[in-house]
Amino acid sequence: MPRSVNSVAKRARRKKVLKQAKGYFGRRKNVWTVAKNAVDKAMQYSYRDRKAKKRTFRALWITRINAGARLHGMSYSQFMGKVKANNIELNRKVLADLAMNNPEAFQAIVEKVK
Repeated sequence: MPRSVNSVAKRARRKKVLKQAKGYFGRRKNVWTVAKNAVDKAMQYSYRDRKAKKRTFRALWITRINAGARLHGMSYSQFMGKVKANNIELNRKVLADLAMNNPEAFQAIVEKVK
């Protein structure tokens, strides 16, 4: 009895991976084995970097808050300590946005916590 091969599913699987590899350079976009490896690696990077993105944005917000606070003679840690002590319920994302795009509002917060 001859071996049964599911060519339809095999082709569909390969087409799916090659579609994901669209836009890659060279053989990575059209050779099955190379594209499969490239797509697998890309998926690993995307999984890892979804977690890392949260860390990098938090670091960016802290940098912006620190720069805004230092314009008013405080360090980041002093500013955040006083924000927490005064029960101001603004997170780092909002504070960083205020420090960058609305310095008057940020200055009002600094004056309130001093």
